[in-house]
Amino acid sequence: MVSVLKPRTGPIGVHVGNRSVKLLQFDAAGRHVVDAARWDLAAEADVEDAVLLAEAVRRAREGRGFRGRRAVFCLGPRDLFVQNVRVSQATPEQMHGVVQSEAAGRMPFPSQEAEVRFVEVADVRHGGAARREVILLACRRPVIERILDVAERSGLIPLAIDVEPGALLRCYARQYRRDDDRQRQRMFVHVGGGATAVVIARGTHAMFVKYIDCGGHHFDEAVADYLKLPLPDAAALRRHSGDRRADQRDPEVTRSIEEAVRPSLDRLTGELAMCVRYYSVTFRGQPVSQVILSGGEASDTLLEWLGARLGLPCELGNPLRSLEPANLTGRIGQWDVAAGLALKGWEGESGRAVAAGTARRALGAKSA
Repeated sequence: MVSVLKPRTGPIGVHVGNRSVKLLQFDAAGRHVVDAARWDLAAEADVEDAVLLAEAVRRAREGRGFRGRRAVFCLGPRDLFVQNVRVSQATPEQMHGVVQSEAAGRMPFPSQEAEVRFVEVADVRHGGAARREVILLACRRPVIERILDVAERSGLIPLAIDVEPGALLRCYARQYRRDDDRQRQRMFVHVGGGATAVVIARGTHAMFVKYIDCGGHHFDEAVADYLKLPLPDAAALRRHSGDRRADQRDPEVTRSIEEAVRPSLDRLTGELAMCVRYYSVTFRGQPVSQVILSGGEASDTLLEWLGARLGLPCELGNPLRSLEPANLTGRIGQWDVAAGLALKGWEGESGRAVAAGTARRALGAKSA
């Protein structure tokens, strides 16, 4: 008899953000956090330097309780081109060619060096004609090679390279599994350090994905310019003020920060409103019912701001709400992508290794 031992833990989710590297691992059942760690990157760090990133991953794992070397990495806003597009209706066999042709004219890099995937969303009407709405996802092959290089240098075995929107949706899908939840449309808004990821989903099915060029770094720059401070000092001031209880904040500092970031927040809100409008016009009769705010910039203040201006119920996302308690430091929303990566392969998803130079299918995407 041959005995096959099942892993006692899931893979390590490795999320490389604009400001930090975050690692998170669950047990094999996906119910308990084995360990989680964050390693902050220097303000001037080159986030495309494989040697630097590998060292950050290695330092984050050092002396911690992570088990094994299997890991899931991520494509984020710096490396991922994503766009909702409408293409001609075609058979499944023809759709790959149709999407590839459409992608060639839209991607900001040559199609010859691109890995292209797509998600079929639904049939829609466009100018009186029936079209097929798809989510186009693409990246350059050198990006995949760099991620595999980071994995090798840091001593990890890459099981998959996921996309950030897919990890985000997977993280929260476990919390909305009732029949009623599967029929509702939610907008997940992950406000990170460099950009904001927007995913509108019907149940667990992604319907719309977009990146907005607005995040914590833009807020820090606004504060630095408004208060005439060096950028690191402005970032520290904004973070320190935001993480304190409302009754412990300096009113003058709070007022100055709010004035400084208001234009950026107005721009973010306007972009989110356009996302909701596009979705409502494209998929009539399926209104967005709720906004889930997450990411390292998610806060009660930002939640109130968006709720008042979008006119939608908003709540702070908690990636570990349906799991056993875990002692994670900082804002809980910052762990959502790492948690989604760590859940890759849970509930029957394939855990086969990534072939060198080939991005893993994500969000249920098909190869083009």
